[in-house]
Amino acid sequence: MAKDPLIDDDELDDLERELIGRARGRVLEIGAGRGENFGALPPEIRWHGLEPDPVRRAELARRAREWGHAEAPMDAVAEGIPLADASVDTVIGTYVLCTVPDVPTALSELRRVLVPGGRMLLVEHVRAPRGWALPLLQRIATPFTVRWCGGCHQDRDPLSALRAAGFADVEVRRARVRDRPLPPTPTLLYEGRTPS
Repeated sequence: MAKDPLIDDDELDDLERELIGRARGRVLEIGAGRGENFGALPPEIRWHGLEPDPVRRAELARRAREWGHAEAPMDAVAEGIPLADASVDTVIGTYVLCTVPDVPTALSELRRVLVPGGRMLLVEHVRAPRGWALPLLQRIATPFTVRWCGGCHQDRDPLSALRAAGFADVEVRRARVRDRPLPPTPTLLYEGRTPS
């Protein structure tokens, strides 16, 4: 089996911008952080942001206004989204499912708020798909990254969770991102759809 392509941060940035640029209509960004994705979003979308961290949410609110987004970011988690059923066309998230405490519940909520045929766009670092050394290193590192890196689980496999939640794959891209002096970081770029 061929290895996933090895890329650098600039190449990853280009891939992320292209993926996030596919967002359309009413967009929910989960774990929106400080608004790092605003520059990649098409200008005609209607953005809703979800960010539980109060410091990040304050900066996010300021940046959202600068980018012309009228909605204030929501103080909520992905496991309990304060939006109506079928109220968004696209969900985006970058490096967020690794921090969600209850991934199945979060994905159920995301399906609930997405319209039938709605689009899920995600970029995640993930558990290494093969070999033994890197998956072992990720398992060993996870208790430390959970505690000191915002709840990040280095050893998660969001692709299987997305499929189990009923999302249909549209595009699944994997890459290894250079992270010297550490081993390359396995990364997933994902587009999926809810059933129509």
